[in-house]
Amino acid sequence: MRADLIVCGLGPAGRAVAHRALAAGRPVTVIDSRPDRVWTPTYAAWADELPAWLDPTVIAATVEAPTAWALREHRIERTYQVFDTAALQRSLTLDGARVLADTAIEVGQDVVTTASGLRCTGQVVDARGLARAPERAEQTAYGVIVDRAALEPGQPVLFMDWRRDNGAGPDEPPSFLYAVPLGPGTLLFEETCLAGRPALTPAVLRARLTQRLRARGITLTGTEPVERVRFPVQGGRSGGGRFGAAGALTHPATGYSVAASLSAADTVAAGNTLWTTQARAVLALRRAGLRALLALAPAEVPVFFDAFFALPARHQRAYLSGHDLAGTTAAMRAVFAAVPPRLRRTVATSVLGLTGR
Repeated sequence: MRADLIVCGLGPAGRAVAHRALAAGRPVTVIDSRPDRVWTPTYAAWADELPAWLDPTVIAATVEAPTAWALREHRIERTYQVFDTAALQRSLTLDGARVLADTAIEVGQDVVTTASGLRCTGQVVDARGLARAPERAEQTAYGVIVDRAALEPGQPVLFMDWRRDNGAGPDEPPSFLYAVPLGPGTLLFEETCLAGRPALTPAVLRARLTQRLRARGITLTGTEPVERVRFPVQGGRSGGGRFGAAGALTHPATGYSVAASLSAADTVAAGNTLWTTQARAVLALRRAGLRALLALAPAEVPVFFDAFFALPARHQRAYLSGHDLAGTTAAMRAVFAAVPPRLRRTVATSVLGLTGR
């Protein structure tokens, strides 16, 4: 079977590129074993990352300046938005696409073979995500959704809170609290292991979250809806028709990929490449940053993030979003200069790939 554009996988990345290709008038075939499955994770993004074409009604909550805690409190001068996941999925319509409820088992840049034996040729976008593997660092999280009416007024929005009131010992792998609104009536409290090889288990994160919330005067009933998160933060490969997490759009320092996929969907839908020389260089620098993060001792992680969140907003944005090579380099240099000498040695050896991790 011949197709103009073949999209494998209908998570946010695959659905976005299929949606935008259809909007541009391209014939699209999508292949997914469960094309109607409902998305359940919480997705969020910096507002300035999102494309102009995105329906504004998919935003469930907007925070003008979230808080980060490391050694001290920091205000992040950047608007943060949390998606209504169901609305986001509905907005990325596939009207006019040929939808195949099948599994892509062999995927090349211009040919796909499915489990049913179908062979499709055309431009291929592989957005099937990343499989877990022992050699890949993962992000894990355990969260609960709490009714705001049960909370004291003024609960802060926390992008990252590394304070150690979660019961973790000083030599144990650290985790942080992520606390964001999911709408006017609910808040998500989520204990997160940013990156680990192996990552902290849901059971450990659950115990830490319960301890942390109790220390802050929030008692859980045990009936709250639960969110569990586990996905690789490394292993994606740029180019080759891969897109989304499979195509290296997961940010090694945050795990975020949805906004990057949404903003890149038009480029891919038009058959153009994302991976300029500059973009590949930025990806290499961010991967070096992940090596540094994995090499830090537990007590050093808050020190590192304290230096990062003290950077000017332009440096933070360059490192967290887009492919600004000069800005990313400047941000990494600024953090390196700001951390204590003992951290500089760890960062330098890991960035240069001398740790073997």
